[in-house]
Amino acid sequence: MSEHKNLILAAVLSLVILMLWDMTYRRPAVDDLSPPPVAEQAVPNAGSTAPPAVASGPVTAAPAVPGASATAPMTGRVVATTDESPRVSIEASRVRGSIRLRGARIDNLLLSDYRETIEADDGYIMLLSPAGAPNSYYVEFGWAVGAGTNVPIPDTTTPWRANGDVLVPGAPIALEWDNGQGLLFRRTISVDENYLISVSQRVSNSGAAPVTLHPYGLISRTNPPDTLGFFILHEGPIGVLDDELREIDYDDLQDDGRQTVRSTGGWLGITDKYWLTALVPDQSEPIDTSFNHAAVDGTDRYQVDFLGGPRVIPAGGAVEVSSQLFAGAKEVHLLDTYAETRGIPRFDLAVDFGWFYFLTKPIFFVLDYLNRGLENFGLAILVFTVIIRILFFPLANKSFRAMHAMRKLQPEMTKMREQCGDDRQRLHREMMDLYRREKVNPMAGCLPIAMQIPVFFALYKVLFVTIEMRHAPFYGWIRDLSAADPTTVFNLFGLVPWDPPIFLQIGIWPLLMGVSMFLQQKINPQPVDPMQAKIFLALPVVFTFVLAQFPAGLVIYWTWNNVLSMAQQWVIYKRAGITRQSAQPAQPTQPT
Repeated sequence: MSEHKNLILAAVLSLVILMLWDMTYRRPAVDDLSPPPVAEQAVPNAGSTAPPAVASGPVTAAPAVPGASATAPMTGRVVATTDESPRVSIEASRVRGSIRLRGARIDNLLLSDYRETIEADDGYIMLLSPAGAPNSYYVEFGWAVGAGTNVPIPDTTTPWRANGDVLVPGAPIALEWDNGQGLLFRRTISVDENYLISVSQRVSNSGAAPVTLHPYGLISRTNPPDTLGFFILHEGPIGVLDDELREIDYDDLQDDGRQTVRSTGGWLGITDKYWLTALVPDQSEPIDTSFNHAAVDGTDRYQVDFLGGPRVIPAGGAVEVSSQLFAGAKEVHLLDTYAETRGIPRFDLAVDFGWFYFLTKPIFFVLDYLNRGLENFGLAILVFTVIIRILFFPLANKSFRAMHAMRKLQPEMTKMREQCGDDRQRLHREMMDLYRREKVNPMAGCLPIAMQIPVFFALYKVLFVTIEMRHAPFYGWIRDLSAADPTTVFNLFGLVPWDPPIFLQIGIWPLLMGVSMFLQQKINPQPVDPMQAKIFLALPVVFTFVLAQFPAGLVIYWTWNNVLSMAQQWVIYKRAGITRQSAQPAQPTQPT
């Protein structure tokens, strides 16, 4: 049993070290998207089938895409932050913003359901911003010309004409531009009641010769925002291509360079903890996708894009392609709805459910269901913890009984160690004989603990990555379950006008968690090994400091779980007729 305790202790301490490292060296966390100023993004010129590439000043050719030639020169140029181009306003239920008519970029979008902080007068989340603005992050759709074709196509300076001033759900906006050489470009943009923008591109050819074009879409972003830096959360380029989830860190893209994937359908974009901007091409069409990075005048620029296959527009004919853009909050039910109704494959993977997806998502649904009924996410966590305890009660009962039986054998096992000395084989044989005689399984006490570890990590994932808990209040001073407890004992919970350093910001709930953990250990039988006993006694203090900066929802869960564990242990011991004194292992008789 001592070996099993050491194994569990090593696992717990390893996790604590990882968490401490993560909190100490991670970059500051922000909820909104705040990249610095940007250089203007170029688009393909005549003679290139490649989609817009990340430019780092003048280059000789756009980066090649699988199956596409790239021959056109491309440039990157800095633009002013003040944009006086005419715009079409976007006024939807959950988003507001505008489309820049010069270039037809979707580059101004805020989420009207979400604010940057819990304060009612704080600003809304600004998701997309124009090139040249302090928060540059935009989306672009267009056409690239086929190899050997030399016709004018729309670019970032093209002055599109709109048939209206405001884009609202149910009333699409149509943009048009005539290249003067027989091609009429028409782009119809519509928005739904949530976060999906549909873009239909049509090209009519009134000339005398056919023209070959390739549709593309891109998302451009400069200098990634300050990420949370947690090893359990992905932030950066993401996509499901060829039915495979691909997550690329910003740093990896800088180190490894451009990455390309050929896929049929799928989606790709850039994700933050709570927000997503994703391109969704035609799901039946083969596409070439790429993830790019380039440094332009000291500014890191990131781009994800797709390039569709060639479209031959015959003389007197027309072609049309449709794409979609998701730009909004990663609400699980909404992503599932889009996956079902719009055919977006595995769209829920935009939420980083992690390795325990098969547990994490069901746990989310249970918590969300409880939250809808109780109208409080904190209460949902408490009720969910009770449900988990009830489900695991049979295993816990078996575990406590097995551990009690092992403790009764401790004196005899100690004598065996003394008698066998360094003869490990003899000790192992005699211990196995002892287990068989007493009908004790040494692993029975550890299995229930091991089975609960994935559940704990899955719950931690849910509380950490899902937007449904963001800014969700509990009671009293906890106004945001996704943030740390705002109180701290070291300034007497706000009575002393002093702001302690982060490692001393230990609030009321972390203190309650530490006390509950200490009490739980005191009512448990103490380890025979004095050093092990001291280490276990120090764990409540260590965990109090470690969990102080974790989401309050997780700390509340852990505290309540400790209380339920003590109550469960009392029930099990009472049913088994075990007293605390009898649960303690007898100490071996000291030689005289």
